[in-house]
Amino acid sequence: MTEHTQVGIVGAGPAGLLLSQVLHLQGVDSIVVERRSPEHVLSRVRAGALEPGMVRFLREAGVGDRLDREGHPHTGFEISFDGTRFRVDLEELTGGEYITIYGQTNITEDLMAARAALGGQLVYEVENTRIEDLDTERPAIRYRKDGSEHEIRCDFVAGCDGFHGVSRPTLPGDVLKSHDRKYPYHWIALLCESRPVDKELVYVHHPKGFVLCSMRSPTLSRYGIQCETGDSEDDWPEDRIWQTISDRLPPDLAETLDTGPCLDRNIVPMRSFVAEPMRFERLYLAGDSAHIVPPTGAKGLNLAGSDVYYLSRAFVEYYKGGRSDLLEAYGPTALDRVWKTEWFSGWMTQILHTDPTHGPFDRQAQIAELRLLSQSRARQTALAQSYVGLPY
Repeated sequence: MTEHTQVGIVGAGPAGLLLSQVLHLQGVDSIVVERRSPEHVLSRVRAGALEPGMVRFLREAGVGDRLDREGHPHTGFEISFDGTRFRVDLEELTGGEYITIYGQTNITEDLMAARAALGGQLVYEVENTRIEDLDTERPAIRYRKDGSEHEIRCDFVAGCDGFHGVSRPTLPGDVLKSHDRKYPYHWIALLCESRPVDKELVYVHHPKGFVLCSMRSPTLSRYGIQCETGDSEDDWPEDRIWQTISDRLPPDLAETLDTGPCLDRNIVPMRSFVAEPMRFERLYLAGDSAHIVPPTGAKGLNLAGSDVYYLSRAFVEYYKGGRSDLLEAYGPTALDRVWKTEWFSGWMTQILHTDPTHGPFDRQAQIAELRLLSQSRARQTALAQSYVGLPY
């Protein structure tokens, strides 16, 4: 069975759904294929600290109503280290910008509902997906569904299927260049039914390891605890989780720590990764299929959003304005923002985590850098500008 569309999209995570939604609103047809079920896609618990640019883009895509009702604006965050704590005032340092806490699962739900309301074509639980004929004017997405072979012929293919998807490996080996950094620690990431420790995010540098204290709502907390690379979820029962968080928190926050059941926990490898190019013939990579950032600073979803912003406008200009220059410029344009964000995420990760390979000199230098940050408005301004996100 062969279907035809303008843009074939591989992957129904936030990037693929958002791209399909924006294209639909601009009169560009698409079909989305996804190897997982909708329930599995929604079961992924991920970060939800949204840059103002991402919030504006979601509103533009027609999925901002629930976000505006339930999102939690945060105008700053705190950093704790060496027995002291200071606040980075995002709103004051950036001229009014701030982040909004709203879970990635909620965004996915909103996008799924929006696509269903507009009759979007989404095909879930597909097998053996292949991207072929990229050197022709009508590339193909081929897959197996319910025992039958299917084909989508399209003008362009958008690979939004994540780090382990099929899109990036479709690039020839002599074309694809991968840049990778792995950190000597992981996170145990948690969603807990407990009151957040503070009204804003708290980043904790501690000699025994980093802790991030975040939230989903007044009754749901999100934590990231630095752990060893060989750890598994089974190594972190709830009593160890709460004792570790309490030990690493500033004493005043530890005293009020609310311990409740952990609803979700998973080990998150800490890595930075970039694939180049993000465009090959008629295939365009977006989101985690092209890059990974460590979760410090919550840039993964936001980077996927900026990719989709650039790519959707390039497709719309091609179909409505007859212009191909934005499509040709997509890779360099997206990668410029990607690399700047990779630098920031890596810097923030390295300044806040306790590196087991460091000796006394490196540890003291790290504390000195944190102390300089706490005392310098210029350094905090640079941090705040990157934290709320580069413009796009």
